[in-house]
Amino acid sequence: MDKKEIRERYKRTPPDMGVYMVKNLVDGKIYIARAMDLQGKLNSEMFQLRNDLHMNKELQQDFNTLGLDRFAFEVLDRLAVKQDPGYDYSADLRTLEALWLEKLQPYAEKGYHRRKP
Repeated sequence: MDKKEIRERYKRTPPDMGVYMVKNLVDGKIYIARAMDLQGKLNSEMFQLRNDLHMNKELQQDFNTLGLDRFAFEVLDRLAVKQDPGYDYSADLRTLEALWLEKLQPYAEKGYHRRKP
């Protein structure tokens, strides 16, 4: 296989999609989110936290206080890739995220999320 063929195969390979968690290893609080590209999103989360840019201010504050080694970044669930290359995974990802939010209840002292009214 030549470089061009390898590059084309890579472009056709869909990224891992699913739900991930950022966990505070000191108090167990968790942050859950979905991603169309898990590895890319986890890299983005880490970049944002390291540069004081994360949208979740409580998570950012704990990260600033405790440091990177007190947090774990983990994939909770992955979506299976469909045969249809045009399939829109957005609704599936929202549902999967909702299931994990329901299961783990990352609210109040257990997490960094706020319940929606």
